[in-house]
Amino acid sequence: FYLTPPQVNSILKANEYSFKVPEFDGKNVSSVLGFDSNQLPANAPIEDRRSAATCLQTRGMLLGVFDGHAGCACAQAVSERLFYYIAVSLLPHETLLEIENAVESGRALLPILQWHKHPNDYFSKEASKLYFNSLRTYWQELIDLNSGETTDVREALINAFKRLDNDISLEAQVGDPNSFLNYLVLRVAFSGATACVAHVDGVDLHIANTGDSRAMLGVQEEDGSWSAVTLSYDHNAQNENEVERVKMEHPKSEEKSLVKQDRLLGLLMPFRAFGDVKFKWSIELQKRVIESGPDQLNDNEYTKFIPPNYHTPPYLTAEPEVIHHKLRPQDKFLILATDGLWETMHRQDVVRIVGEYLTGVHHQQPIAVGGYKVTLGQMHGLLTERRARISSVFEDQNAATHLIRHAVGNNEFGTVDHERLSKMLSLPEELARMYRDDITIIVVQFNSHVI
Repeated sequence: FYLTPPQVNSILKANEYSFKVPEFDGKNVSSVLGFDSNQLPANAPIEDRRSAATCLQTRGMLLGVFDGHAGCACAQAVSERLFYYIAVSLLPHETLLEIENAVESGRALLPILQWHKHPNDYFSKEASKLYFNSLRTYWQELIDLNSGETTDVREALINAFKRLDNDISLEAQVGDPNSFLNYLVLRVAFSGATACVAHVDGVDLHIANTGDSRAMLGVQEEDGSWSAVTLSYDHNAQNENEVERVKMEHPKSEEKSLVKQDRLLGLLMPFRAFGDVKFKWSIELQKRVIESGPDQLNDNEYTKFIPPNYHTPPYLTAEPEVIHHKLRPQDKFLILATDGLWETMHRQDVVRIVGEYLTGVHHQQPIAVGGYKVTLGQMHGLLTERRARISSVFEDQNAATHLIRHAVGNNEFGTVDHERLSKMLSLPEELARMYRDDITIIVVQFNSHVI
């Protein structure tokens, strides 16, 4: 199909969301000015999720992207639940006690998070009671463990990730008398999700990453040019340290079978993820849960097989790698994005495109034709097209949308080609996935004056 520019725009803008941090008396006291986010599905339904929230009882803002596989159930659950686990991990002892006492006596709870959600960002009402009970057990344990020390953000992030993954696993083992919920907790545990989360508090930026989504900092150099600083490491076969870590955790006899064709046990691309109990539970436990589970679970191909060479589980962890960065005035923005973006664009181009978009300044790169034979007429066409583009380049009101437009529509000259964009966006569902992955992006703008 040929899509007109307005049709392309309506597809690209369908999931966009922006949030501006409010100012107090004309002063913005937050180090975050606001953020833009957007998603473009390739899978139907989309398997990516995103979340953003302000922590109300502690300072700071949480933002995250979640990339699901084997379905969207795990990514959905993590996008709803992880920030609560992080917020609870960060709360001082007295606040935890206040919250527990309120629940005990049936009083209204202190709100912990203020969510910033797009209307499409769904929350599962049916599971909210189950999720709440698991969270409450967690904070009760934190109250009992009270050591009187203030919680370190790094530890809070690691504990929250591991605890939520543990709860996802436990809920699936225990099951639920309600058959709908029983199927839901099993779907969550048997599917998987990676997560890349930022916690911004004043000049302290923490990135907690599990899997292969990425956090990238946009830095403006003194000459106005842009450079990219990577704040997360991909947990996959391309990361030698990660391959080493996996090998260290299993006997020498398994060395050859652990990573095959760049996948964990020859099957899974990310080496860290939530859920995916196929790579965590013993074979006996998997069989027991599947046999006692609902029939739909038996019909699911993914749950039936046992990974090859499965001797010493768990092979997979949800423990995040946490990187701390002190924000500087030249740090202008942060990009969190699922691997659907990084597969199509180089990080340097990603940061330059967003930097130029946010500042409205285009540094004209010489047009590179990279070994193509180009006639003068074609060159003239390229330059004319570029001039037209500068006048219309800021048609997007949202930095994440602007980036998706480039990720999907860039041609070999690095310019957005409407025809290519039209073709890519009109691919039928079953073909779209062969050309690209779901893309989810959050662009966080920092407030240099406060920093």
